Amino acid sequence: MLIGIDVGTTAIKAALYDQKGNVLKSFSERYATARPAAGQVEQNPDDWIRLVVSAFKSLSESLPTGGIKAIGLCSQVNTHVFVDESGNALMPAMTWQDGRCAEEALKLDAQVSEAEKLAWWGAPLPIDASHVLARMAFIANHRPDIWRKTRWVMAPKDYCIMRLTGNVATDPMTSFGIVDGRLTKIRQLIDLVPGAELRLPPLAGFTEVVGTIRNGLPCAGSPMVTGAMDAWSGMLGAGVCDEGQCVYLSGSSEILGIVSSRKAPTPGVIAFPKCAGITLHAGPTQSGGASVEWLSRLLSRAPHEISALAGLADTKLPLPVFLPHLEGERAPLWDIKARASFSGISSAMGAPELARALLEGVGYSARLVLAALEASAYCKPEIINHSGGGASSDIWCQIRADILARPINRTKLRDAGVLGSAIMAGVGVGIFPSLSDATKEFVKFDKLFEPDPAERERHAETFALYQSLYQQLIPFNAALKPPTRS
Repeated sequence: MLIGIDVGTTAIKAALYDQKGNVLKSFSERYATARPAAGQVEQNPDDWIRLVVSAFKSLSESLPTGGIKAIGLCSQVNTHVFVDESGNALMPAMTWQDGRCAEEALKLDAQVSEAEKLAWWGAPLPIDASHVLARMAFIANHRPDIWRKTRWVMAPKDYCIMRLTGNVATDPMTSFGIVDGRLTKIRQLIDLVPGAELRLPPLAGFTEVVGTIRNGLPCAGSPMVTGAMDAWSGMLGAGVCDEGQCVYLSGSSEILGIVSSRKAPTPGVIAFPKCAGITLHAGPTQSGGASVEWLSRLLSRAPHEISALAGLADTKLPLPVFLPHLEGERAPLWDIKARASFSGISSAMGAPELARALLEGVGYSARLVLAALEASAYCKPEIINHSGGGASSDIWCQIRADILARPINRTKLRDAGVLGSAIMAGVGVGIFPSLSDATKEFVKFDKLFEPDPAERERHAETFALYQSLYQQLIPFNAALKPPTRS
């Protein structure tokens, strides 16, 4: 049996699988995210490890010794925790949504030429507020007491692996932004922040056994692999591994990716170097399910009710246009100053129209990403494998198929990151000969959503308005008062 774990943005999710990919037992528990000031989004690293250990205990209960062959783990990326020599977190983790390091990011980005970015990453990707070096520079400048005590700056999964096994490692894709196309660290870039190199964990492969669970913990003695960031793990858990395949993961953010060995430098796209035989072109937005969570709080409705509300809206009548830039935007715009808006509201509209506009606005953000990915990958996939919590809504899946004008093939198991982690663990201990073989064995689908031709023109018109609205709001957003720093 195999265990997969996902340290997500809102919850720890885990599952116990047999060797056919069947879920024998699952675990899910949410934890808190704090927003102590404007632009600051934090989590308590102790919550991650506490719930991961709870997951181990729940999943391994009543199992014979040695029944778990391997454990894999993935996590949210561009979330960082500063750790001391003893492995203790020195402060709350800054999540990928945290924008307080924007000033440091701009200064670092100004020191790197477009030619250097193309040479390192294959695309002119900006250094943004969630980049690990921006985080390091911020702490060095504003919390020198913490910086002096910092031994490691770690992603959530790497922090958990250290606490569980006693060993320190990370994978090249979680470290993307400081590694180049040869999967080696970019010393010229790292040296822009004095002391950064010494605080970066060493690199190991996705499926490399990095250690065993320490004695005294549930699952003690079980091998644990390095794992990967959530996007890569989710890609595998959605059955995407081979050339020309496309993945759409819907969680707190929307993540799209295309596997293609061809590359055309395209602004806004993360063109990962070839790793484990896979060349992934990817783009994460900033707010997918997070937008739904926000509207659910605003309307005092449960998140799952937003889709039902959206189904009540009459799409033959005018609808608002929603920009889902609640915390700025990532791919392909990479604009930390962007802000969300509903535009075109009239007194005839109510909660159903707002809900429908929100789901469609998130869909338009995905369409913008997909267009950039197709240019980057020299590839236009005919079908999109879809997974994640946001894929549970039939209404939203159909909206996505209509907006993207592509069939959406939804996975049977929605927790793609969890499944992908188990797949990597299985390959790491030799249960499967390759990642491709493992995805074909483990991943199953439950429904195909075909695009509705009658919706094509409406979405083309609204998508044009969506793009125009963003452009028109750039000077307005730039003039807004920046977040208060603390």
